[in-house]
Formats: sequence, C-alpha cells, structure tokens
Amino acid sequence: MSSSESDPGSRSAPPSLFSPLNSRVFRAVWIASLASNFGYLIQSVGASWLMTSIASPKMVALVQASVTLPIMLLSLPAGALADTFDRRKLMLGAQGFMLAVSITLSICTFSGLITPWVLLMFTFLIGCGSALNGPAWQASVGEMVPRQEIAGAVALNSMGFNLARTAGPAIGGMIVAAAGAAAAFTVNVFSYLGLIVVLARWRPQREVQTLPREGLGVAMSAGFRYVIMSGRIGSVLLRAFVFGVSASAVQSLMPLIARDALGGGPRTFGLLLGAFGVGAVAAAATMTKLRGRFSNEQIVRYACLVFSASTVALALTSSLIVAVIVLAVGGGGWVLAMSTFNVTTQMSAPRWVVARALAFYQVAAFGGMALGSWVWGMVAEYEGLKQALFVSGGLQFACALIGLRFPLASTSDLSLDPSNRWQEPNLAVDIQPTSGPVIVTVQYLIDDADIDAFLAAMAERRRIRRRDGARNWRLMRDLADPRVWIERYQTPTWVDYVRHNQRPTEADRVITDRVLALHRGGERPVVHRMIERQTRIAPHEAINPQGVPDPLTDPTHAA
Repeated sequence: MSSSESDPGSRSAPPSLFSPLNSRVFRAVWIASLASNFGYLIQSVGASWLMTSIASPKMVALVQASVTLPIMLLSLPAGALADTFDRRKLMLGAQGFMLAVSITLSICTFSGLITPWVLLMFTFLIGCGSALNGPAWQASVGEMVPRQEIAGAVALNSMGFNLARTAGPAIGGMIVAAAGAAAAFTVNVFSYLGLIVVLARWRPQREVQTLPREGLGVAMSAGFRYVIMSGRIGSVLLRAFVFGVSASAVQSLMPLIARDALGGGPRTFGLLLGAFGVGAVAAAATMTKLRGRFSNEQIVRYACLVFSASTVALALTSSLIVAVIVLAVGGGGWVLAMSTFNVTTQMSAPRWVVARALAFYQVAAFGGMALGSWVWGMVAEYEGLKQALFVSGGLQFACALIGLRFPLASTSDLSLDPSNRWQEPNLAVDIQPTSGPVIVTVQYLIDDADIDAFLAAMAERRRIRRRDGARNWRLMRDLADPRVWIERYQTPTWVDYVRHNQRPTEADRVITDRVLALHRGGERPVVHRMIERQTRIAPHEAINPQGVPDPLTDPTHAA
C-alpha cells in the first residue's frame, strides 16, 4: 500500500458539503453557473444530434473534440492571464465572447447555413471562451470560500454541472425533437445573461501588488517551471491525461450508442446523458464523506475501475434500461475522478500560481479528451462501436494500475500560505528593478557528521529554489576549509529576485528550518547579493590571437 493510501487526503474537507453556499458571492455565482450549464448542455445536445444527421461517425466524435481541443491549446495562456490580471474581468470577457458566438450560431442555423465544418468552427469558438474562463473561475473559488472549504466548493461545482447534465440533455433532446437544433442554440444564448450580471456586480478584494505584473511569456514559463518541479501536481497531470483519453469514449460516442446500439433518437440520447448526470450528482453529494474515509489515490483508483466496468457493460448491452443504469454508475466514477484531480491540483499550488496549475491540469485532462474523442471516433468508424468501447474500458483499467507507480499525494496537512519571512534588504548600490542578472551566495558551516543530512536537505532546497524561479543553482564546498559550503544561484533581474523570495510557503519552511538547524555558525548563514557587470574592452586591447587589431571590436580600425 502506498503512503498516500494510508493517509486520507480529505481531513481538510469542510464538515458539510453545502457549507460553501454560506458565502453570498459563491452562492450567487453557483446558481448563475447552474443556469449557464443547463444552456451549455442543451446546446451540446443540439450540436451533437445535428452532426449525427448531417455527417459521419468520425465527424460526430469531433464535436466533443472541438469543444475540448481549445482547452488544451489555450488553457496555459488563460491560466497565466488569470494569475496576473483581474480574474473577474477575464471571466466577464470570456462570457461575453461565448454569448456573441452563440448568437451567431443560432442565426446561422436558422438561416440554413450550417455545414459539418461550420458547426465544428462554432463549437470550437465556444470552447475557446470556455478555455479562457476555466482557470479564472476555478482559481476564483479560493477568493470566495476559505481554504478548508475549497474541496467542498469544487464538489458543489461538479454537482451543479451534473445537476444540469441530469435534466439538461433530456430537455435538449425534447427541444431538438420539437423545434430543431436552432432552438436549442437559442436557449443557450439566454443562459449566459445571469452569470454576466452576477460577475459584473461582484467586487472581490484584490491584494495590493507591490511588484510589476509578469509578462505573459514569463508567467507561463513560471507556471510550467512550478508544475514540473512539483511532484504532487505531476502525478495528477499524468493520471488526468490517461483518464481523459480513455473515458472520453463514452461521452463522444454517446450519440452513436443512442442511435446504433439502442435504436433510439434525440430523446434517447438526452435520456442517456441525463442518466450519466444523475450518477454524477449522486457521487458529488458523497464526495465529502468519501474524502473523509479514503485517500485521494484510493478514490481515483476505484473510480477508474468503476468507469472501466461500466464502459465494458455498455458495449455488451442493447437494452435501454441497462444502458441507463450503467451510465449512471459510470457518471459517478467520472465525477469522483475529475473532482479529485481538480481538488488535488488546487490544494497543491499556492495562490500566486494556482490558476496556472489548474490550466496545466485542464490541458492534461481535456487534451486527453480531445485526443480520445478523435481516436474513438476513428476506431468506431473502422472497427465498430463495440470494439471502441472495449478498448476504452481496458485503458481505464490501466489508469487505475498506473496509480501503483504514480499515486496521488495527500493534501490534508499541506499549508501553502506565504511564509512572509523574507524582507527586502537595503542596498548600497543604486539599481533598477530590471537590473540584473543578480547572483546570490549563501555560506553555511557544516560539521562532517551532518554532511549527509545537509546534502539531503539541500537537494530539496534546490528543487524549491528552482521551482520558485532561481537559475543555475549550485552547491560548492571550500577546499581550504571543508566546513564551508556555499549555495549559489541567480535570477534574471532584481525584481525577479524579490518575487522569488516572496513565493516560499509555510510548507517550505520545514526545509529551511532543517538547513538552518545544521548550520554551525554563531550567526545566520552569510548572504551575498551581487549584480553582474560586464567589463569594457579598451581599443588597444581589441587584438585577435594573431596580434592584429579586430575591426569588429576596435572602432579605430573599423573599415
């Protein structure tokens, strides 16, 4: 049994699933999001069924891919923007963009201008808006509720989406059957309005920023570096990608399951989606209790096994009743896995980088879904629907086995509040925030008996330094005095050095305290902060190896 299995990751969960709704802002956004989710799912039914009637199975599966692919492509810049700009304004912009696209889609459908590729274009654009909105919305949960209630808030968000999934597809199927796909697209247009109004009225308290905003490229690089140097998040990304690839078969092929395996129409399709949503809602309602009894890894592992079994059972049945039951069970496995991935990511990243961490999670999960949707569409077209579902079920079983090697970590006792130990030093040299590179050395005195413990602690310190932005980290030992060890690293500019020292968390203090306990000097380790300066080459020194003045560096001999 892995350590994560014996250490439940849920002891930080709130006592009640519904306690996040005590927050007025979260409650208002949650209700508005519920209405928006209804509209989205009604629109999805319309798009999927419209594609079923005008295109091949491969194109039907691409509807799901066209929604998830933008999340894979745009989540990283969206996460960087959400960490460096006003998240509320970012969400407002995304919602306004999706509203405009949905209006245009409705008009084009009513006008008879829709072709398979035009429909994919519009669903792709809606996916772009969703990709821009996702990291900002998920990261904003931490601004609406206390940290100990984040897990409950994520579960409520999953419940809200799946409440809409329960009734939304059925309503969408009835709308499509009665009035056509264009009517479903029109209903989605009105679903954005409530959320736009709530976001426009929300005035979150923003922390005073004392440092200049990071550029988009720098912010994305910092997020990538943090995720790569965080083993906790890396395990989430791997598992989410494999789960996304394997589990996407059920949702992307569901229109074909309704039509070909069950011999139904849009109402059957809506009923299947509704059954999937019922199971997801039921599972989300039990999320808090499950996190109190099982570890993150155990929840995901069992969820993968349940989803695997339900997918195989779905391939074997031609009964609508059995399919509804199987999909309800599969929906429960789906929401348990995805919610646990989300919570583990949120609880493993400090606030300054949480949106970027969630963006990487979305890239892994939804990128896997986009790839899987295309793969399963191809398999269904050339090998058959049943074979596609069988292979998908086997891959989900493999996702559970991966947990034996890459288990999800516990986040129950992880404190990611800023440590706030560091104070910006007074400088004798006048420099600008953009001056650099800045080279830092820290000198320690370590007894021979403590060298092994010191090296182990410094290995972890190296990871933390590099994760928070340090470059060219080195550890050196003085040849004249073996007790002297020097830690050396650099940052591109002075403002990067300040930002680097503001990022350590309370959890990082354990390593810092361990290193300081091994230092035997009478005072704290000596720190030297230096700025690199280039020397100037005098004209008479600009000589190449042959002793001839170099016209490229010696202006007196330039042609």
